[in-house]
Amino acid sequence: MKKILIIGSGGREHVLASSLAASEKVETVFCAPGNGGTALEGKCVNIPFDSLEGMADFAARNHIDLTIPGAEVYLCDGVVDLFRSRGLKIFGPHKAAAMLEGSKALAKDFMKKHAVKTAAYERFDKAADALAYLKGTDSPLVVKADGLAAGKGVIICRTREEAERAVNQIMVEEAFGSAGSEVVIEEFLEGKEASILALYDGKTIIPFVSAKDHKKIGEGETGLNTGGMGVIAPNPLVSEEVMAQFVRDIMEPTVAGLKRENMDFAGIIFFGLMINDGGVYLLEYNMRFGDPEAQTVLPLFEGDWYDFLSLSLEGRAGDYPVKWKKAHSCCVVMASGGYPESYGKGYEITGYAGLESKVFIAGAELKENRLLTSGGRVLNVVAQGKTLEEARKKAYGDLKKIHFDRAAFRKDIGL
Repeated sequence: MKKILIIGSGGREHVLASSLAASEKVETVFCAPGNGGTALEGKCVNIPFDSLEGMADFAARNHIDLTIPGAEVYLCDGVVDLFRSRGLKIFGPHKAAAMLEGSKALAKDFMKKHAVKTAAYERFDKAADALAYLKGTDSPLVVKADGLAAGKGVIICRTREEAERAVNQIMVEEAFGSAGSEVVIEEFLEGKEASILALYDGKTIIPFVSAKDHKKIGEGETGLNTGGMGVIAPNPLVSEEVMAQFVRDIMEPTVAGLKRENMDFAGIIFFGLMINDGGVYLLEYNMRFGDPEAQTVLPLFEGDWYDFLSLSLEGRAGDYPVKWKKAHSCCVVMASGGYPESYGKGYEITGYAGLESKVFIAGAELKENRLLTSGGRVLNVVAQGKTLEEARKKAYGDLKKIHFDRAAFRKDIGL
């Protein structure tokens, strides 16, 4: 029987723990530190997180068969390099590959070098140079903080004045800390977004079911950016033609570039796409399971996640008979009122047990058998149906049975 270690504490980590615990080959899933949801999940045990070195010590001491780091910060800090140096099995990109997410400038350079279809761009490490560049353009632009900013460092600017404010906010006011020491200014692409997770094993890449994220806090994609307020899968915009363009213009050139640069790893590549009349463009790479995309897509997988991930570590992911349910999945995020700005904590959550939908906990902890809110995005209600409308109806129906003070959610996920 196998033992798994998952590093992280969000909804993504809960669905990974739940999916791996479903394998008959898995005995225990250790979650460091986990959350209130993993504390209640069968076969799962929460343990303290102290440091990446400490996690490697734990994995070695307890003969862990597979470790999965959830969040991008661990990958960019080199957790995969650390574990691999100690002969420990870990699923995810090494630090050099993880920087395709950790640095937007590096990622854009990689796309350009390897002919991955993307928007035109310039990069700047001085605010004065970025502002001088803006004087020569009146077109809509996107200004991006170079480093990790929890999904919030991208600002769409319709005018030059908005772009100048964005540069000052990122580079001068340091709204995103050291992540804004450099910016990428790129062409604004009008269109519809799509997300595709894919598993890469160093030889083969296997795309998953497409998804559509709802990033803004308000209905109709209004208000501030968040880590994600809901997802549907499959994305109705990803037709066979769109998928073929994605494979030809983005996925295959990416894999060719990884191989040319000797980026050998087994892990997830998350492709953030824009679809418009010009075709399919790559907006960004994430080098790990998306959140809440993972919560939406993983339940559609028909098979054993442990077997699939284990084969990928051997460079044999192509040997696994990957199948997906012929169903639609809808995930709605319940957040704490005030998110993504200031919000309260410690509100008791009730009504989450015994529902038809699966509830993945993101920001809540278990104290004295009471589930209490501890984060901005508190939980995800995820349902499947033969149609998108059926999945939406189930998810929103169960969501109405869950309560905590100042709960907030979007009512238009999937519309």
